[in-house]
Amino acid sequence: MKHQQKILIVDDVIINLHLLDGLLKTDYTVLMAKNGHQAMLLAREHQPDLVLLDVVMPEMDGFAVLQALRNDARTKNIPVIFITGQDRPEDEAQGLLRGAVDYITKPLNEVIVKARVATHLKLERQRRMLESLANIDGLTELPNRRQLDQAYHGEWERARRNQLPLSVAILDVDCFKQYNDHCGHAMGDRVLQQLAQAIASNLGRPGDLAARYGGEEFVVILPATQPLGAWQLLESMRRTVEAMGIPHPASQVSPFVTISAGVASLRAGIATPAALLQLADQRLYQAKRSGRNRIIGDSGVELHHDLSL
Repeated sequence: MKHQQKILIVDDVIINLHLLDGLLKTDYTVLMAKNGHQAMLLAREHQPDLVLLDVVMPEMDGFAVLQALRNDARTKNIPVIFITGQDRPEDEAQGLLRGAVDYITKPLNEVIVKARVATHLKLERQRRMLESLANIDGLTELPNRRQLDQAYHGEWERARRNQLPLSVAILDVDCFKQYNDHCGHAMGDRVLQQLAQAIASNLGRPGDLAARYGGEEFVVILPATQPLGAWQLLESMRRTVEAMGIPHPASQVSPFVTISAGVASLRAGIATPAALLQLADQRLYQAKRSGRNRIIGDSGVELHHDLSL
């Protein structure tokens, strides 16, 4: 079933709410608010694709609601159409200058309302598609560095604010330069695509994120995850990759493609997101020096894959 876009209608006159609801509910999911405070609560909770906003309302008028929407990171990008009985050109200009995307005057014309709503919802779909593409790595289809930075800093702040655990890992392909030299870059790209799928398949929670960090490196963010759990998850990824049996004739480690990773978890003394990521990077380097095809984590003893097993 096709996902219905959501419209939030805000008007203090009940008959206007029901009129617009009747026009739009067949094609869209409609939310209704009788005042600005209700509108803000619904906008934050439901993230509508479009807001139809009356200008003249008691206590908190449409201009104040629009300003509040724009000042909140959760709602700042939601397009707003003003619907009002004020039909002077200067009123319309004021609404557009304050950030509305359109201005519809009362009495409402059914055809105009539907056409303008459809136009702005189409533009919003296109905007979100472009935003999504800007956050995706073109080769692996994992989140790219831009999305990684946004997600990582958000999870860092949440972990510090709520005193929750947070673990991160940096992993890369063992002897990847030799693979490219021996098999060619096209085959190397194919390996990265296969690894991306294997890494993502091991993530089971909505908050977990794997992203391409650059080249053959990937970063995994694991919110609310203790050190041992993070190591175990990365070890599962390592085993998944090894079990794929991708031939690597130039590897110094294994006849097949393998990965190594460093894992670090938030603790006292780690003051910045960069410091936690740097610690994971140091452990990745340690895994490489220790023979590759292993995971180095936060344990007091060195956690790694025993190649003799």
